[in-house]
Amino acid sequence: MRRTEALRSLVRETRLEPGQLIYPLFVCPGEGVRREIGSMPGVFNLSVDEAVKEAEEAAQLGLGGLLLFGLPEAKDEAGTGAWDDAGVVQTALKALKQTEAAKRLVLIADVCLCEYTSHGHCGVVNETGSGFEVENDSSVKLLAKTAVSLAKAGADVVAPSDMMDGRVGAIRDELDVEDLEQTPILSYASKFASAFYGPFREAADSAPQFGDRRSYQMDGANVREAMREIELDLAEGADMVLMKPAMPYLDVIRAARDRFDVPMGAYQVSGEYSMLQAAFARGWLEPERAMLESLVGIRRAGADFIVTYFAKDTAKLL
Repeated sequence: MRRTEALRSLVRETRLEPGQLIYPLFVCPGEGVRREIGSMPGVFNLSVDEAVKEAEEAAQLGLGGLLLFGLPEAKDEAGTGAWDDAGVVQTALKALKQTEAAKRLVLIADVCLCEYTSHGHCGVVNETGSGFEVENDSSVKLLAKTAVSLAKAGADVVAPSDMMDGRVGAIRDELDVEDLEQTPILSYASKFASAFYGPFREAADSAPQFGDRRSYQMDGANVREAMREIELDLAEGADMVLMKPAMPYLDVIRAARDRFDVPMGAYQVSGEYSMLQAAFARGWLEPERAMLESLVGIRRAGADFIVTYFAKDTAKLL
């Protein structure tokens, strides 16, 4: 049954299609800006006009959607740029909604404060005698406000990635109050504190200025806790869940797939992308095969869709 490509294709259990892939975009101020990210070859900070061009290409390639992150012109301690109706992601969403590409793509807006806060943490920070703490409840209010702003600007889906407790319920309530009850929530329900986020923090200019995020992102050793987090987010109104990172946590994706019957995605994060790119550049791995194998593995583990910086290259191959 393996003798020819036709036979192998006929009995293949796991399929990878362009429509299952979500392409992340990093939107920045300006016009005509296409600035390559040093640690992520082939990935760029894009002004809104350039983001529109990327969307048009993504639609032509048959990708499932885009995941938008923003680099604001200015930052402050509260991250007020996150819910600014004239903010960079809001502006991008409005522009994208005017294109034909938007009819074929799901526009997903990341909901977090880390890109907008001067300290780089995902919520409101208070100093304590022993260091600092992120205020959960006050942060949740700002995240809900951000989700509403993004949905009004044109986001088809809002995706809270902050890992504050109770934020899905608060976002659902605020969306419903604002007559945005048709807006789905894709919750980063299982997001682990990980070394594999490093290149993203350069791309989004979101590195913490002090401490780290281990007090609110999950401990990588805990699978049962991940299941509890997913269950809580679904109970609060999440429509879909996203697992992050993907490769080091394939067992978590599998466990979630076996337990929960909801649409589920996985994020092949920046570190996974960059280390593969480094191996490709040195001739250590065959790019096309390794790229496809990494994504098929994530699908096989149970992800219905994948957020990946390889989305466009993969779609061209497929």
